[in-house]
Amino acid sequence: MSLGYAEKLSYIEDVGNVGMAEFFDSPQILQEKIEQLAKLIQKSKHLVVFTGAGISTSCGIPDFRGPNGIWTLQREGKPLPEASLPFHRAMPGMTHMALVELEKAGILKFVISQNVDGLHLRSGIPREKLAELHGNSFMEACPSCGSEYFRDFEVETIGLKETSRRCSDLKCGAKLRDTVLDWEDALPPKEMNPAEKHCRIADVVLCLGTSLQITPACNLPLKCLRGGGKIVIVNLQKTPKDKKASLVIHGFADKVVAGVMDLLNLRIPPYIRIDLFQIIVTQSLSSDKKFVNWTLRITSVHGQTAQLPFIKSVEVSFSDRLKYKEASLDKQPFQLKRRTVINETFDIKLKLNFSDGCGCPCTQINIPFDFKVPPKCFELDKDDIFQRLRETAFQDLGCGQNEVIERKVLSSPKSEVTVYAIVSNVKTFESNCLSNGDLKWLKDGVNGTETSKKRSNSRKRKSRS
Repeated sequence: MSLGYAEKLSYIEDVGNVGMAEFFDSPQILQEKIEQLAKLIQKSKHLVVFTGAGISTSCGIPDFRGPNGIWTLQREGKPLPEASLPFHRAMPGMTHMALVELEKAGILKFVISQNVDGLHLRSGIPREKLAELHGNSFMEACPSCGSEYFRDFEVETIGLKETSRRCSDLKCGAKLRDTVLDWEDALPPKEMNPAEKHCRIADVVLCLGTSLQITPACNLPLKCLRGGGKIVIVNLQKTPKDKKASLVIHGFADKVVAGVMDLLNLRIPPYIRIDLFQIIVTQSLSSDKKFVNWTLRITSVHGQTAQLPFIKSVEVSFSDRLKYKEASLDKQPFQLKRRTVINETFDIKLKLNFSDGCGCPCTQINIPFDFKVPPKCFELDKDDIFQRLRETAFQDLGCGQNEVIERKVLSSPKSEVTVYAIVSNVKTFESNCLSNGDLKWLKDGVNGTETSKKRSNSRKRKSRS
């Protein structure tokens, strides 16, 4: 979880058990349990996964209750761990991406998460198949029309408070709210109701990286038992629900899930992050109509006042370097004002320097500038462009690729707004990473069908009635 999130929570004395001892199954026992889990998943008709902070520790996000957890260190009076990278640049890990492949294969039906790191959404789990019980640090929601806004920056508040932005629906315009719960906030029905529904009909509920202490969320997996479903718990610490589980595995979630994916003959897809930004060029004629006064702005698609967290600075140069002076923009908002002769054409060359946590240092973009040629509006298929960028990034095993996805022309003031999609991270995984010996392949496919190894394109919260 975010250290910022932990600091924003209201103070309470009792956060439940912390500093919990960790247990590790022996390599032989771990292998046997992984094979048992793979068989359960193979036979399942309605698999539900319930996740906690333990699946994100390998992503550089500390947990709460482990030996080095945030609340453990706070109780011991020790300084909190330093984050290995900015929270907004945390990338989904092996477990997150394995769940994406299981969902695409039709095996995983629903994900329930107690995490607020937004990594399930970033990984590619469809929103309609995800319940984020405690909210999302990167999500704002409109209390009026219900629209959701997934940001590339951490929302500044928690506790369902109003933020500084409004709903972009022209028919609405209501003030947005953060979605992260504080201690006394009730679980939202929008998340809780589908979570309960899927747990009731699940034949397997797989709990990954959670100590199952926070109520009422921790009781959700138990709802499968009445219908004959089974609970599997994968966690380094013991949990209050272990006695109810058909299988308890003490091991790292990533290792367990990687072993299962190997046995199911499924590959873990790469994570490729695509961010959006916009370039705005505003033009006006000088009073004598001999010059063009223009302003170049590189801004967030979430609003011109919003920060661009993944861009550190912008270097601006021109195709005619003798005539036009270069500029370096190192403070947000990134903005450059110039005056040029009306009948001149040239290219504006932008070097975007990425911030810490991005997968490459920079990328370059060229912008043709011709005052006399009116730009054309268009909006391309975003999904097609994203897929093309992902394929190229995976082939190159690098980032920085970019494409235009939309251009708008405004008449007053005369402006051209171009939205770009850019690959800012690429992360690949090898699923056969277990150190406890080779795992045999399951002979049968999943749910009776054959699978192919192709690369995949104890603090109580209130429950709302």
